Amino acid sequence: MTDFLRDRIGIDVGRKLRLENAIEWAATNGVGIIDVQLDTGDNAFTRFDAERARGVRAACDKHGIELGLHSLSAVNIAEYAPLVGEAVDAYLRAYVDAAVLLGAGWVVVHAGFHFTDDIPMRMQTGLERLRRVVAYAETKGARLLLENLNKEPKDAEVHYLAHTLEEWRYYYDRIDSPAFALSFTANHAHLVPEGVEGFLAGMPLHRVAEVRLADCFRNGVEEHLVPGKGDFDFPALFRALETRGYSGHYTNAFGSLDDMLRARALFAGMG
Repeated sequence: MTDFLRDRIGIDVGRKLRLENAIEWAATNGVGIIDVQLDTGDNAFTRFDAERARGVRAACDKHGIELGLHSLSAVNIAEYAPLVGEAVDAYLRAYVDAAVLLGAGWVVVHAGFHFTDDIPMRMQTGLERLRRVVAYAETKGARLLLENLNKEPKDAEVHYLAHTLEEWRYYYDRIDSPAFALSFTANHAHLVPEGVEGFLAGMPLHRVAEVRLADCFRNGVEEHLVPGKGDFDFPALFRALETRGYSGHYTNAFGSLDDMLRARALFAGMG
């Protein structure tokens, strides 16, 4: 097994476990990187006080766990409605505060979504909001990673922004900050015509801090399949990234915790 690659492959725990239990699970299974959402139940960021956060930080330090946070893509970062837009600003600031409180190394954020006839306004609104939260993150010592999201069916009313390289570039070309980097979801790139190679050829790889992994079908629909259930070429992805000098971490984001754990060994053998 290629240890250098295995140790860089993390697990998207999401909402599957209470944060403290996720840290213990990761330690038990030799996983050094986890990604969690803080939106529901005991993991809602409103449920963490200083005492509980100290326990989380101590457990991460004890076990050598790198913790990342993943905000909810269902929250529309491109929202411009009065009051609702202000709430989205507060939501993003709260994720930054939670990252600082918990010692998380990054927060994955998104560009929002549009309703077909309001794309320019939505994109501008989202850009301005991301600029504001990046400026806030700079003052707190936090780091945000903008993810390229998935395409939706052509006749869907709602479509995610930043699902193509052109749309993703709209944001990262206009935000230059040490508090702002990129999260490349490779399977999302597999769904659009430019594909993974198109993204790799056009995106600034030196700004990519995370690569997210799942299987799916070329130009297909959004699915986070277990490796081998789609047609994604993982060996080609690893070769392309590693030969280009990528040194960040990978995150498995599919199936169950056991599925993602088993895939770490599979992926490590491809490195």
